[in-house]
Amino acid sequence: MTLTKSILRLAVATAFLLLIPLVAMQFNSGVNWTFSDFVVAGILLFGTGLTYLLIAGRARNGAYKLAAGVAVAASLLLVWGNLAVGFIGSEDNPANLLYGGVLAVGFIGAIVAQLRPLGMAKAMFAAALTQFAVPFVAMLIWKPEINLGVVWVIALNTLFAGLWVVSALLFRRAGTAGPH
Repeated sequence: MTLTKSILRLAVATAFLLLIPLVAMQFNSGVNWTFSDFVVAGILLFGTGLTYLLIAGRARNGAYKLAAGVAVAASLLLVWGNLAVGFIGSEDNPANLLYGGVLAVGFIGAIVAQLRPLGMAKAMFAAALTQFAVPFVAMLIWKPEINLGVVWVIALNTLFAGLWVVSALLFRRAGTAGPH
């Protein structure tokens, strides 16, 4: 399938996904998206899909494609979750801006690795470490009261760090399996 055809399919899939909240708004007053919510969601969904197409599209190795998919999905969930509700407190909590560091580590690592599988594995391991470190850095800066909410934030970050580790292990497998 050509890249143009894939991008067209991605645009259609993005439009259909955006129809879900649009239709839900007609039947449920609890779903209340603004125009800007739709724009941001569309950019995130289309951008995530396009990123996957551009990275995985050049791979012949299934492990590489899966690794890229896990990394791109983790990125989308990280951004979407922080925009929607925030991982640390509410979406307005400035501590949530620290998660930009996770994305920066992954992105810069991918550039340095030139998307080569073993370099990507190192970048994803670094993103996992950064993800795990975010709540602890936030606690050092903002010194919150330690309660169940803090434990949940650490657990959530551990889960996300696990996604980055899964991606890293898949990239490592792709690098040892031959050409990506």
